[in-house]
Amino acid sequence: MLISEIFYSLQGEGMLTGLPSLFIRTSGCNLRCNWCDTDYASWEPTGEDMTIDEIVSHVDSKKCKHVVVTGGEPMIAKEIQQLCMSLKDKDCHITIETAGTISPENIDCDLASISPKMSNSTPDKRASESWLKRHERDRINLLIIQEWIDNYDYQLKFVIDSQNDVNEVLELLAQLKRDIAPYKVLLMPQGITKEEIDTKKLLVAEMCKEYGFRYCDRLHIELFGNKKGT
Repeated sequence: MLISEIFYSLQGEGMLTGLPSLFIRTSGCNLRCNWCDTDYASWEPTGEDMTIDEIVSHVDSKKCKHVVVTGGEPMIAKEIQQLCMSLKDKDCHITIETAGTISPENIDCDLASISPKMSNSTPDKRASESWLKRHERDRINLLIIQEWIDNYDYQLKFVIDSQNDVNEVLELLAQLKRDIAPYKVLLMPQGITKEEIDTKKLLVAEMCKEYGFRYCDRLHIELFGNKKGT
């Protein structure tokens, strides 16, 4: 598998925020989000080819039972099914951070952290015309998101950049036609620096208060800034 990085840190987003976790970041993505903060694993994927045993050895070295498989888009990684099976054999709690565009196919997963990409993710002129079309075609797949939420414990995490974004969230939730508890819907201010997040966090907080959604901070940015290994 092509692995961008493996590191031990605190979970910075979602319902398990603050929990010490081992992060396995695969390299490669089927989307090109304009605000992506891990372009080294998506726009320009780089990394090291590692075997399943080599990856799992990092889990053994840290004696950490909470593992976050992230990307890029980890669900397109070769041997992702085998990796998660090996992690489950180690009695790990597995969070998979995914855009929800690839079928889970019964993958071992304890928490599906699904982040559907709204129109604010559409790439700018950095992306080729073919990538722009591909991103717009693939960024939302209702059937695949339904498959995830029907079969796993889950959270739906949305990146909020402006006031209008909440309307897209509400529309998508209606289209999913599922009984989704508001606390499972997380709104996160868009930003890759503390300063940028600060300009939007009160807007997002008010949205959460209005609709009963959960506010999603980015603890790792607050603690460490936007850098690898955090």
